[in-house]
Amino acid sequence: MNTIKSFAVIGGDKRQLYCARAAADDGYAVNISGFEKCEDTPELHFSDIDSAIENSDAVILPLPVSKDGKTLFAPFSAHGISIEKLFSKIEASKPVFCGLKGKTPDSYFAEKKCFFYGCREDFAAANAVPTAEGAIAIAMENSDITINGSSCLVTGYGRIGRVLSLYLKGLGANVTVSARQDKDLELIKAAGMKAVRTNRISGHFDFIFNTVPALVFDRKTLAASAGNAVIIDLASLPGGIDKETADNMSIPVFHALSLPGKVAPKTAGIIIKNAICNIIGEDEI
Repeated sequence: MNTIKSFAVIGGDKRQLYCARAAADDGYAVNISGFEKCEDTPELHFSDIDSAIENSDAVILPLPVSKDGKTLFAPFSAHGISIEKLFSKIEASKPVFCGLKGKTPDSYFAEKKCFFYGCREDFAAANAVPTAEGAIAIAMENSDITINGSSCLVTGYGRIGRVLSLYLKGLGANVTVSARQDKDLELIKAAGMKAVRTNRISGHFDFIFNTVPALVFDRKTLAASAGNAVIIDLASLPGGIDKETADNMSIPVFHALSLPGKVAPKTAGIIIKNAICNIIGEDEI
């Protein structure tokens, strides 16, 4: 039975604010902390960290929890929030919903009742949509041609690759998708797109969207496929592009990370809220 009636949302960017609003709309009492520099907080209850934790049944931390391993990711906070001090204030029995750990040491999570919404399949699948839309927006903003009629390559046929390739096809692009596994190559062809093995990429492309978190575009592949392309790299650091070689070849590369929070923070916040509610339902917290 769900015993959580209130949340403390501590730190984070606008995604966390929209998550807080979505939780409040669902009937939860919500206290926010670490947003002193953000003016866009109507109808949300500000509180200091101690009071927010004490007066809430569960704590929601940002995505990532920390970027430096010492302070909470809290760009709207008026001061740095020590992770060590923050975790020391949270009792061991209180549920803590976290995004990705980032550089936060594992020891901080070891003795807490932590749930990582950023690692869930439902969370990742939902975020594929704003990621794909954001990637297409970057492509359109940095080219003098339309997506319609263009030649597009999407490397990787995971969650983002599948959504992105279908969006591009829907916009009238000529879409090629790369994959490694035979089953994915067959699915790509069944969806009406050209399929190619990731280690055999070649041809002329106007736009290249990489979703593979490994070096795909080395000097040879860049020369064979990207001479006149705009590349949008969606893979986690260090990405899938030999950036130095691309720069030397005057190929524009845009490494676009965390697009949901940048292009659609409201949608991204609702996705966080939904993932947390799913955790609560599954674990009967």
